[in-house]
Amino acid sequence: MRFSKLFAPTTKDAPKDALLPSHIFLIRGGFISQTGSGLYNFLPLGKIVLEKIRNIIKEEMDNAGAQEISMGVVNPSELWRQSGRYDAYGKELLRFKDRKDNEFILGPTHEEVVVDIVRNRINSYKQLPLHLYQINTKFRDEARPRFGLLRGREFIMKDGYSFHASVEDLKREFDLMERTYAKIFTRLGLDFRAVAADSGAIGGNGSKEFMVLAQNGEDDILICDRCEYAANVEAAKRAKKTTTETPPKADFAKFYTPLNEGSIENLSDFFKVSAFYTVKAVIKKAIYKDKTQIVVFFVRGSDELQEIKAKNAANALELVEANAEDLKNAGIVVGFCGPIGLENVQFFIDNELKEEKNLICGANEQNYHYVGVSMFNFKSERYADLAAVNEGDLCPCCGGKLSLVKGIEVGHIFQLGQKYSSAMNAAFLDQNGKSQPFFMGCYGIGVSRLVAVMIEANHDEKGCIWNKQSAPYILDIIISNVKNEIQKEFAVKLYEDLKAQKKEVILDDRNERFGFKMNDFELIGFPYALIVGKEFDEGKVELVSRALGKREFVNIDEIHDRLKEVF
Repeated sequence: MRFSKLFAPTTKDAPKDALLPSHIFLIRGGFISQTGSGLYNFLPLGKIVLEKIRNIIKEEMDNAGAQEISMGVVNPSELWRQSGRYDAYGKELLRFKDRKDNEFILGPTHEEVVVDIVRNRINSYKQLPLHLYQINTKFRDEARPRFGLLRGREFIMKDGYSFHASVEDLKREFDLMERTYAKIFTRLGLDFRAVAADSGAIGGNGSKEFMVLAQNGEDDILICDRCEYAANVEAAKRAKKTTTETPPKADFAKFYTPLNEGSIENLSDFFKVSAFYTVKAVIKKAIYKDKTQIVVFFVRGSDELQEIKAKNAANALELVEANAEDLKNAGIVVGFCGPIGLENVQFFIDNELKEEKNLICGANEQNYHYVGVSMFNFKSERYADLAAVNEGDLCPCCGGKLSLVKGIEVGHIFQLGQKYSSAMNAAFLDQNGKSQPFFMGCYGIGVSRLVAVMIEANHDEKGCIWNKQSAPYILDIIISNVKNEIQKEFAVKLYEDLKAQKKEVILDDRNERFGFKMNDFELIGFPYALIVGKEFDEGKVELVSRALGKREFVNIDEIHDRLKEVF
C-alpha cells in the first residue's frame, strides 16, 4: 500500500469524550470513525488489525475442533421467551417489531439461537460432542457507552457453544477452551490472566474470565504472589480470616446497648472488642421478575458485603437500597438487626461465620445486642459466600498474599450445564436410550474490543505501539524528500520487492514534510520505519524501532538481509 492512496484520516485533536489512550489513538490514527453513541466504523487500517486478530482466533478455534457458522444478528424474541431471558436480561436487550407486528431482538449473545439450530438435528449421544462458533456482530444497548471500542453498543465477538452428553465431557471441553484461549492471547503478545469470575446474565455454575493486565482496566483482579490463583473481585475467595484479639466473654446473654448510632464502630467501642467478633447486617431490597422483598445479609463487622455475591445468593435480578418505609414494613430494627429470632425476612449469613463462637449481633430489639453468640443452629442454605475479598487477604489455595491489579476482560468461558437446553426442550438420547437435555458450554472473545486492548497494553504519549502480530503493516518506508528522484527510486524499488515477497509494507510517498510523516508513523504505531533520507548519499538508510525507540543506520547493500530479521 502507498500512503498517498491510503484512506487514513489522521488528526491532531482527540474526540472530546475520549478518555482512554485506545479511544484517543484509534480515532486520531484513522483506524475507526464514530457514527453515534457506542457505534463505530472500521476504516482500512482498523479493518486490517481486526482481521489479523480474527484470523488468529479462527486458527486456534479450528485447531481445537470447533466448527465455524454464522448466525443472524436479528433474533425472534420467541426464542428468548423460551429460555426465560426475554424479561430477565434487562434494558440492554434491544427489542423491536417489524411491519407485521412480529417482535425481534438484536442479539447480544446467541445461546437461544444455537440451541434452536441443534435441537431436533442432533438426536443421539453418538453425534456428540459438538462445538459451533461464529465471529459476528452483536448489539447490547449499553446505558452509558464509553471508552470507544471497550464499551460500545455494537461490537464484534467470537462466541462458541458446545453440546455434550455428560458433565465430564463438558468439563473436558471447558479445559480445552481455557488452553485454547491461552494460546490465542499468547500469540497476540498480551500479558493476561485466567481468573475465576461471576457468570452474570449468561448463567451456569462455573466460569472464567481472561483479563489483560492494563493500567486503565475497568476490572479489579486479585492475584496471588505465590501461586497461579487469580479472580475477579466479584468472585474472589480467600483463606478464612483469623485473629489473635481477645473475644467477648459472655454465654449468650442479651445486653442493653444504648448506642446513638448502631454502627459496627460504636458497637466495638461499647464492648471494647475487635470488630472481628461482631456481626454486621446489610439490608437490601431484592428485585425479582414478579416481586420485590427485603433481604438481609450478615457478614463479620470487619468485612464488607460483595454485592454481586449477595445478588447471586438471593438469586435476584438486582439489589437496591431499602428505604425507611421498606424497613418498617419488614419489621427491621435498624442498627440492631441480627440473625437470631429474625422472622418473616429472608436472610443469608457469610460462610466464614459458620460454626463461629463468641460473636456479638443485634437482638432485633431497639438498644439490645446478643453477646456470646454461636452460629450452629442455622440451616445450610442460609450460608453463602458474601464477604468482599481485599488486597492483603490470604490465597485460598496456598496461603500466599493477594494483591490487587487492574485488568480488561477480553474473554469469558462458561459451563452452562442444562440451563438453556432444559428450558428450550433440546434433548438427545443417551447410551441407555433415555432422553435428557444437552450439557452446554459457552465461550466468548471480544474481537473488536481486542483492537483497543492491544493499544491499552502497549502505547506511549505519541500513539499506538503495535506488535507484529496485530500491526496493520510491519514496515513503513518513508521517503524523506519525494522530490529527490534518487531517494524515491530506491524506496519504490525496495517497496515493490518487499511487496512481491508478500511482506506487510507501506510506502509513505506523500508530498509532505518529513516531520509530518514521522508524526503519523509514531501515531499509527507501525513496528518499524525505514527512512530514506539525507544519509542515503553516504550509502545508508535509517531503521527505527517504534517500540524500543531505537535508531540504527544500515548500509544500502545490507538492507535486504536486515529486513529479513525485521519481518
